[in-house]
Amino acid sequence: MEMKKNIIFIALLSFISVFTYAQDEATENKEVKDYPVSATFESGSLIDAQTVVIPDKKTLEMVIQHKFGTIENGHSNLWGLYGSSNIRIGLNYVPCKNVQIGAGITKRYMASDVNLKWTVLQQTRKNTIPVSVALYGNIGFDGRSIDAFESGMVREAYSGPTYHYRFTDRMSYFSQIIVARKFNDWFSLQAAASFTHYNAVPELYDHDKVGVHFNGRIKVTPQGSLIFNYDQPLKIKKISENREWTNPPRPNIAFGYEISTGTHAFQIYMASTTSILPQENMMWNRNEFNKKGLALGFVITRLWAY
Repeated sequence: MEMKKNIIFIALLSFISVFTYAQDEATENKEVKDYPVSATFESGSLIDAQTVVIPDKKTLEMVIQHKFGTIENGHSNLWGLYGSSNIRIGLNYVPCKNVQIGAGITKRYMASDVNLKWTVLQQTRKNTIPVSVALYGNIGFDGRSIDAFESGMVREAYSGPTYHYRFTDRMSYFSQIIVARKFNDWFSLQAAASFTHYNAVPELYDHDKVGVHFNGRIKVTPQGSLIFNYDQPLKIKKISENREWTNPPRPNIAFGYEISTGTHAFQIYMASTTSILPQENMMWNRNEFNKKGLALGFVITRLWAY
């Protein structure tokens, strides 16, 4: 009887061992779901640029962007800190997954803007989708008094008739496609192409501008990263309205450092522009990457999830 009990006990142990081993094998062989990569960038903003990152659904984001004056006057105005500054305060909200809407107001020209960003594709951990792709666009409104527009008259073409300044002449547009890849835990890079349009521009300037953009971050500590931004307006004769290039916009080059936590990101940088809205950077930047053109700036983002 005792021998029978021992045989049954050994048989049960063997069965349990075989069953456990089979379960482990099944778990190992089961195909793992391919999830999107996390934290391609730490924030939806990188210096002056947008990234492919959109926070989770029902997240509210506040963005404060600040640029001081250029450093050319040295200690007389504390290298631009007490010079003329430019500030933008914006709010973004994520009503549904991968879609963000936002609005903001900028000190220069009292320009207000509304914007939309949509992440079309997200890079996955197993590289089923190797890159993230986002579309971004905004509409800007020049909020200055009519007195700021010279006589309040606009010339329709180089030698055409003039007409009174209209509300639509205050409007500008910026659209962009962004492609990004997180190569590893410490290096992410993105490239973009953009189209800028102003409804009204001074004589000898173009209404349209095409540009290319490159941005990236190199993570050096768990919370800190080196960041950079490059915006290049292109000279495309086919879309130019002028016979000759007169004082074309210059590239915006920026580099800085970012500190990030779960809900905050702080970026401090030097850039060769004092503009903040992307269409201003692409159309009107005249600063060079030298002592006369460089300006200190910072970006603060704060997230609230509901």
